[in-house]
Parts: sequence; structure tokens; C-alpha cells
Amino acid sequence: LIQATAHKFDHIFIDKDAHFSLWDALLSCNKEITPFHHLSVDDLCQKLKTELHATERPLVLSDGLFPVSGEIAPLADYLNLVKPLGGQVYLDDAHAVGVLGSDGLGTANYYGISDEACQTSGTLAKALGGFGGILWGESKWINYLDRNSRFLTGSSPLPVPVVAASAKALELARLHPELRLSLEKNVTFLRKGLISLGFTLQQSPSPIICIKSERDLNLDNLQSALFKRGIATTLVRSYPSTPPGGALRIAVFSNHSMEQLQRLINNIKELV
Repeated sequence: LIQATAHKFDHIFIDKDAHFSLWDALLSCNKEITPFHHLSVDDLCQKLKTELHATERPLVLSDGLFPVSGEIAPLADYLNLVKPLGGQVYLDDAHAVGVLGSDGLGTANYYGISDEACQTSGTLAKALGGFGGILWGESKWINYLDRNSRFLTGSSPLPVPVVAASAKALELARLHPELRLSLEKNVTFLRKGLISLGFTLQQSPSPIICIKSERDLNLDNLQSALFKRGIATTLVRSYPSTPPGGALRIAVFSNHSMEQLQRLINNIKELV
């Protein structure tokens, strides 16, 4: 996406906690790069004022849904800043596709935003259980990307069984919105349960729940004890958007039962 549209922007502003893949993508277009503080609209505004030259068009790069913190980028605020400057916002929506929004289309869908100044990419490998990156849109847009990206020119296609599985996953996501409703219900239930135990969490539709490191909370011991009780969580130290000191990352599924979620809450209550 960045490579195929590099002529549309001159200066890239990137969330400093953006995923590694966004930083790697920057190397393909040889543009000036300015990081801004994580999710800070104020810092982005200040950087646009001080770092963007008069003739430059900005591109803001960010995750849509951050992979460890579970935070959602303030897309509308970013667009309000860059559109008057002829700029755009690109989101890595790997963790949001299939999850956020009334149609499961990701962060922009979650905010009800449909704007040519915002483009997103995703993956088939998270919520959809498939394989490979994904860009979507009308055929004219896809053909444009195909013609202008050397990554696609002459590249080998995915194996047919992989494509078939991914296509089926997209079909299921489109035809069964009850899966997202079930996920939303599970997320709300677990977040409320953990908040009742004293954890500081936002009420958010994000299925990524982040328990931050605290002085009186040993995350290593908690993860190990949960695993011994048959509950798998991920202890993260240095991945993008990980809070200082690390975090216990809990991933909620649409097919988790209330009994399973309550069991998690009860076990954490006993262990902390």
C-alpha cells in the first residue's frame, strides 16, 4: 500500500509504538520520517506544525487496533489534522479486521468513517484463521495497487487450498454477524469481571485485554499458575505497544463460553 501510493505523500508521521511491519514498510519509499508519541493527537499536531514543510503532504501511519495494549487509534482526530494539509492516514488493521465495526471491516468501520483519505490493510491470519496480508476495495483501486507495487509484480500466488480456506473464512465472517455479537458479549463480560477484581481496564470492544505490570503483581508467576490450571495467556515483554514492565495479554474468542471466562476470572481472583 505504501509503496504503490508513495507519490501521494511526502513526509511520514508514525506512532512510535507502531508494529514492526509499518517501520519496515517505510524503507520501501525513501520518505522523511517523524515519530510521534503513542496515540497522542496533541503531539502529532505539534509535530505537523514544526516538522512538515510548506509544500509537503503528510501521511500518518499507525496500527488500528494495537496488538498488546488493545488500544484503538483515534482515527477521526488523525484525519481532522491531516486532511486540511492534503494528507492521508494508513492503518495496519491486522487485529481489527473481522472484529471491529458493525460489518467487521476494522477500525474505520468501528468509527463509521468512509473516507478516501483513510486506507487500511489487514491480514487473513488473525480473526479469520487464514493466511497472508489483505487489501480490499473496488476493482479499480485493487488494479491500481497491482500496477504500481513491485511487490506484486511477478510474485507467486498463494497455494489454492490456502486461498480457498481464506475465502471461506471471509464468507463466514460476512454471513454470520452473530459471531461478532458473541465476541462483543464475551469481551464485555470478561472486562467487567476483571475490573471488579481491581484491574484498570477501559470498556472497549477490543478482544485484546492487557493486564499491565504493577509493583505488587508478578506477571511471571500469574501466567505460570494459570497455565498449570489449564488456562493459556501470553506474557509479553518487548512487542509493539507493550506497557513498561511487560503485560499479560488475554485474547478473547467468540466461541469462549461464559463458564470458561468465569473460570478465568475466578482463578485470577484466587491468584492475585
